[in-house]
Amino acid sequence: MTNLGMIELSFILLGVMILLLGSGVWIAVSLGLVGFVAMALTTSLPLGSVLATTTWSASASWTLAALPLFIWMGEILFRTKLSEEMFRGLSPWVQWLPGRLTHVNVIGCGIFAAVSGSSAATCATIGKIALPELDKRGYDKSLSLGSLAGSGTLGLLIPPSIPMVVYAVTANVSVLQVFLGGFLPGLLVIALYSGYIIIWSLLNPTKIPPRDPPMPFRQKLRESAKLAPCLLLILAVFLSLVLGFATATECAAWGVSGALLLAWWSGTLTRKNFLESIMSATRLTCMIMLILAGAAYTTAAMAYTGIPAALATWVQGQELTPSMLALYLSIMYIILGCLIDGISMIVLTAVIVLPMVRQAGLDLVWFGVYLIIHVEMAQITPPVGFNLFVLQNMSGRDTFTVARAAFPFFVLLLVAVFIITEYPQIVMFLPKLAFPD
Repeated sequence: MTNLGMIELSFILLGVMILLLGSGVWIAVSLGLVGFVAMALTTSLPLGSVLATTTWSASASWTLAALPLFIWMGEILFRTKLSEEMFRGLSPWVQWLPGRLTHVNVIGCGIFAAVSGSSAATCATIGKIALPELDKRGYDKSLSLGSLAGSGTLGLLIPPSIPMVVYAVTANVSVLQVFLGGFLPGLLVIALYSGYIIIWSLLNPTKIPPRDPPMPFRQKLRESAKLAPCLLLILAVFLSLVLGFATATECAAWGVSGALLLAWWSGTLTRKNFLESIMSATRLTCMIMLILAGAAYTTAAMAYTGIPAALATWVQGQELTPSMLALYLSIMYIILGCLIDGISMIVLTAVIVLPMVRQAGLDLVWFGVYLIIHVEMAQITPPVGFNLFVLQNMSGRDTFTVARAAFPFFVLLLVAVFIITEYPQIVMFLPKLAFPD
């Protein structure tokens, strides 16, 4: 145990993380080793005991029980070609837009986000469908990866969202109000992403394949009819959650049952597809849960170092207007997003940040959506952005190549934060409409 200052300790830990990742060490192992170094430098507690308790708590979380179910639901849709039909149903309607099928990444992630509640699950499911198709057609790899990484974060902003539930419990606000607050900002982010793709495509016309031959309107409708099973499944799961008929985990189980039923009804569910969907979902879940376990240990270590609390205390010590407070909190959360996972960002800083937010007169529902957008940023911020790891495994590219591709979409999330800060009614319109009192 040493008496290092906060700045020196922060640079040491960041350097260790970059060195390990650059050396090709597994992500989860890198996170665990950083946590080990942090604990060794700042506390005399038994490192093994902390490792055991934190990793078990992270793996045995009831809220995370929905994750493998939603991933399996996506695998069923993918293996039985139902999700491919969703891709084909959307494709005819975006051919006229500059960027063409890359818009399907954005819209498809937006649709799947309405049932997944997980950024990694959304990114993985839509990525499994979209990446091979975009590669086959010759779309720019950087735009394909970046749009998937950015759009995958919609799984956190468009309800149901696990981080939204965590925030609502922590801040003692209505879960449904936070869910409703995320709708319009979710549409705003979708519009920003599609707008960027349009501008990029106009500036780089040679990197976008030519438009497919025109399709008659009736044929477009026939192709779009293939969206109906997926949309009905999504609508059923979503309404069950929003109307309070079921928890997120129960909705995930219903979603898997519905996906299996639709696959059986369409005649595309075979024994081979069924077993492959289970095995693939298991592998992806193990990858994500192993990373979560490593992140949990690092998060516990960060709490002992006092770095997150020190950042929050520094912000509290400044006499700031609400807009300046939002700016400083953004800086703090962006830095934290490079070190810890999103749920830990919410929990570790809540004790200090929430009283400041109340004192500044900011609505806690609005702040919840503001915070979730920063959690989205953390998903595409190296060195611990989960979406980057998912796409790294799916594409075979290294983490920092995927991070460079995702950077424009990180900037667009910052733009979304600025817009909802200047126009908070974008967040508050639906909650106030549903709860006028």
